[in-house]
Amino acid sequence: MQYIDLRSDTVTQPTQAMRDAMATAVVGDDVFEDDPTLKELEAYAAERLGKEAALFVTSGMQGNACALMAHTRRGDCVIIDPHSHIAEHEAGSYGQLAGVSLRYPQTVNGTMEPASVRACLTDDSDVQVAPATLVVVENAHSSGAVVSLDNMRKIYQIAHEKGASVHLDGARLFNAATALGIADVRELTQYCDTVMCCLSKGLCAPVGSVLAGPKDLIWRARRARRILGGGMRQGGFLAAAGLVALRDMTGRLQEDHDNAKFLASALDSIDGVQVFHDRLDIDMVFFTTDWDEEKAARYPAYMLEHGAKVTGCMGGEYRMVCHHGITRADCEQTAALVRAFAAED
Repeated sequence: MQYIDLRSDTVTQPTQAMRDAMATAVVGDDVFEDDPTLKELEAYAAERLGKEAALFVTSGMQGNACALMAHTRRGDCVIIDPHSHIAEHEAGSYGQLAGVSLRYPQTVNGTMEPASVRACLTDDSDVQVAPATLVVVENAHSSGAVVSLDNMRKIYQIAHEKGASVHLDGARLFNAATALGIADVRELTQYCDTVMCCLSKGLCAPVGSVLAGPKDLIWRARRARRILGGGMRQGGFLAAAGLVALRDMTGRLQEDHDNAKFLASALDSIDGVQVFHDRLDIDMVFFTTDWDEEKAARYPAYMLEHGAKVTGCMGGEYRMVCHHGITRADCEQTAALVRAFAAED
């Protein structure tokens, strides 16, 4: 049975062009730094992201961990949105791996209030307080919202005034650029020192992300990746798909955003369903319902039985994500299934 899979854009399948590129990739041993396809990906990613160097990593989480380990010393403090992916969904790796603590400024859907960030940026003059040496911005935010270019600029300027660096968790960086109408993603990445972006998710590569930044930081990140067991051997097979992702797939993300807005409108017309329109910037639709606990518990199984894979209620909210494998007809069918389920006693 062919399912409509709306659980996440992480379920995307590699395109035929990716499969062909992987099958014919020229590879070496990246620990010896002689895999030509991996080197090509890292050089291309660095240029595309406007940085001196780049490093291929196995996942966005590994890329963020390497960035924190490269930027900070154990005992430092990182300024970050409390609902960011690093803070909430990376298994506490910031503490286990980088040995840092987190401090939370005032935020709304990932947009940090500049004055609050400034107040959080302590130095090392007080031995009782951990010095804040890094600010992390997530764009697009995992809430489905996008941070404005102006806010990114202000946060970057404040951080640098206070002697701190900025890391951009850009797992869905190209979705953010698409939502903001920015053709050259370097308009966003000029306001960070390092940036991680995923090659999977909406870009469809089967595995991998890239971390880009200054050469010295990326060298430290390479060491961190090694510590985490991420040394690549014939990684060029994966890099070949990543090159297709960056070259061919970033321009199609508007289709996913449009489908998400269509799906949101259809869901919003269903009695008992309320969509969060203030977080409808990218390919994600978040909504709440008036269903009781018993009905909510039946929802994922009902949808699966009728051909759609969805996640259940998480933190009082439901989420659906459009991607390369989701068509407008899939959105229509999904909304019809939710409508039928909502009408059941």
